[in-house]
Amino acid sequence: MSDGTPNGNGDKARASQDVELSARLDRLGKRLDQVRETGQEQQRSRETSGGDPSAMGKAFRLSTEFVAGIIAGCGLGWAFDAMVGSKPWGLIVGLMLGFGAGVWNVMRASGFTRPPKS
Repeated sequence: MSDGTPNGNGDKARASQDVELSARLDRLGKRLDQVRETGQEQQRSRETSGGDPSAMGKAFRLSTEFVAGIIAGCGLGWAFDAMVGSKPWGLIVGLMLGFGAGVWNVMRASGFTRPPKS
């Protein structure tokens, strides 16, 4: 009676606990493998997407580029009008130039290229 139990079943109880512990460790190992595989799949999907921004992010960026061009054109036209005194014409021309600059910025930011010449 090395374990101090009065009935002498200590070795059987310890063996039973060892088997149960081994089974629990095996289940834990399998579960950890599943979690690792899932994490690796998610990492691979992030890598294949290349960190591409979402569609909503692209839309906000393109709309900001467009609006910034128009605001800058209007601001420059208004400043030109204030300095020269040609009241509506500087603002009108600035608005048109700002619109063109906004379209140009959107095309540049979206990666649009000219079609190939035939």
